[in-house]
Amino acid sequence: VQLQASGGGLVQAGGSLRLSCAASGRTFSSYTMGWFRQAPGKEREFVADIRWSGGNTYYADSVKGRFTISRDKAKNTLYLQMNSLKPEDTAVYSCAAVYSWLVGVRAPERYDYWGQGTLVTVSS
Repeated sequence: VQLQASGGGLVQAGGSLRLSCAASGRTFSSYTMGWFRQAPGKEREFVADIRWSGGNTYYADSVKGRFTISRDKAKNTLYLQMNSLKPEDTAVYSCAAVYSWLVGVRAPERYDYWGQGTLVTVSS
């Protein structure tokens, strides 16, 4: 299984970015896909997740209303649309997959597969 994240960069506060995570190596119909982030000196933090088959979503309170997680099953790609970005959103963002029928899988240790991170920097 490979998860390949991309789309990070430098953006001003209030701006937008869209992250992508290309998934390959298996079918993900029984999986929940998540985005996590880790800021310098901080622990990895859950951002959002989505059931691959049904599309149910769950968000951390800190991003609710600003970020949108989605997936394109035909392209086997996970997305994170980030709007109204704040300096505190600066972090390395990683995608991950867990064998689960639920959403709201917040604990990173539960995830089975991880992609490499992509850096998002939000300037004030």
